[in-house]
Amino acid sequence: MKVGHSIEAKSADWTFSGDVADTFVDHIRQSVPMYEEGHDLICQLSDFFCHKDSVVYELGVSTGELLRKLAEHNQHKPDIRWVGFDVEEAMIKKAKDHCKDFSKIEVLLEDVRLQELEKSDMIVSYYCMQFIAPRYRQEIFDKIYEALNWGGAFIMFEKVRGPDARFQDIMSSMYNDFKVRNGFSAEEILSKTRSLKGILEPFSTEGNLGLLERAGFKDVTTIMKHICFEGFVAIK
Repeated sequence: MKVGHSIEAKSADWTFSGDVADTFVDHIRQSVPMYEEGHDLICQLSDFFCHKDSVVYELGVSTGELLRKLAEHNQHKPDIRWVGFDVEEAMIKKAKDHCKDFSKIEVLLEDVRLQELEKSDMIVSYYCMQFIAPRYRQEIFDKIYEALNWGGAFIMFEKVRGPDARFQDIMSSMYNDFKVRNGFSAEEILSKTRSLKGILEPFSTEGNLGLLERAGFKDVTTIMKHICFEGFVAIK
């Protein structure tokens, strides 16, 4: 099945491996509303949390676009260490090449569940948690909370489900209209939906807030919301 940008996927078998990394950036820009604006927001938020001696993590670094933007935005703080994790070798290869001009950026082929985290002032997850099996998410949220310094931030952008069936129908319809306007065919939209069965498992806003609260976060706000996409900032 073709899902756009020469990417092919099978039913319930979407993957970020192989050739997907070659056209991932173009595909995701057309698939996610305000994708670039979300990057800009996170860079602006970093002003409040990234200090001269900070360690900053991105979980699910993909091709390294956001991590490089953060390093560029904070280049007047040259001692910040930027660390990105991803479980896809093709993505890590792209990220290493994209970030090669920044000596303080390190991208690792690692699963965050198995990696020990240093104390950090900011941890970012940009449309990543929704692809992690729900049974592991609370464990990862707990790990993030423990790794943050007091006053540090967890910034998470996610696709979210509606609070009830009516809102879910409205949001799904509006999102499909968005993809049609961005040039995807009806066949590509349906194929992408079929490929993501059991792979993409978004929670509702309340579901994500519950994960954050159980991890220990008390101060949480929404920084962006557009149709079924939402950005959260949680401060320890």
